Amino acid sequence: MSVAGRPPAEQSIRTIHAALDGGVTLVDTADAYCTSAADVGHNERLVARALRSYPGAAESVVIATKGGHVRPPDGSWQLDGRPEHLRRACDASLLALGVEVIDLYQFHRPDPRVPFAESVGAIAALREDGKVRDVGISNVSIAQIDEACGIVEVASVQNEFSPDLRSSDAELAHCERLGIAFLAYSPLGGAGAARTIGRRHPRFAEVAAARGVSPQQVVLAWVAAQSPAVIPIAGASRPETIRDSSAAAELDLSAAEREALDGV
Repeated sequence: MSVAGRPPAEQSIRTIHAALDGGVTLVDTADAYCTSAADVGHNERLVARALRSYPGAAESVVIATKGGHVRPPDGSWQLDGRPEHLRRACDASLLALGVEVIDLYQFHRPDPRVPFAESVGAIAALREDGKVRDVGISNVSIAQIDEACGIVEVASVQNEFSPDLRSSDAELAHCERLGIAFLAYSPLGGAGAARTIGRRHPRFAEVAAARGVSPQQVVLAWVAAQSPAVIPIAGASRPETIRDSSAAAELDLSAAEREALDGV
């Protein structure tokens, strides 16, 4: 909704409203979801605007944002895990979201130039200061999960996971053992990939046809079924898309269906 080629703001707001109507209670954003340095916080401001204008109850919606990625003037994606940057980024996110406390603040991606413990320690300090309710980490290994847990109580790990990319299987299982939520991002394969999921993975399309639902719903149900710890984060830019995705919460795959899809 906020990167290059983004839809009109009003369409994005309708999409967020449709998500809330569909029972979605977690909205994931980041300060770096924007086009360049001059646009930092665009998605956070958009989410805040959508929540303020939502006609229903939105008090229970958890807003998760992230800091640690930066967007220079050229629009590239860079890293900054320095504690001083994370403190400034958190303050800016509080302002952009229009809140006094961030529900879930996540370290977006480890910065190889900064000791991981220093970055996580900075977010732990933000929690101690009352600016952050829960702490999450993203794009991390098992060793980094354990290191972070030695510094602060970790509520969530956000790694990419989909039928196309299962390299975080071990991290997902580790989160389940530790009682940490695993936020699976890009479960449909990333921007633009959702439309072709059925062609890339025919077995998902076969199950979808048998169930009378979309292949996207089957993928999201399969991702969610990997573990009680998993929360799929499905991106959307149109109300129709998020309505379809949110319906996946009601789709229970049989053991036979899961076994067939696990082998894809």
